[in-house]
Amino acid sequence: MCICVDCRWVDRCQAYHAVERQHGVAHLCDQPEFRPLQPRIHVQVQDLPDGAVGVEWDVRACPDFQSDPGRWLRLRPGEAVPA
Repeated sequence: MCICVDCRWVDRCQAYHAVERQHGVAHLCDQPEFRPLQPRIHVQVQDLPDGAVGVEWDVRACPDFQSDPGRWLRLRPGEAVPA
């Protein structure tokens, strides 16, 4: 799971914005201004049914991570946390 969902910067972060773009989901912010230093993005290629291939992107480490449990949920109440 992406650590960003519990980060203070999730709605302003350029790295999370890139992850959202790769997943094809709505952005929390159209023009994020926070640029994290050296986030570690894990990219996993997955076999899907019918021979299709999927790609999963998750930020797994980031020196700028600041814990704010539930931040993403507060920004998107009623929506499922991205997995």
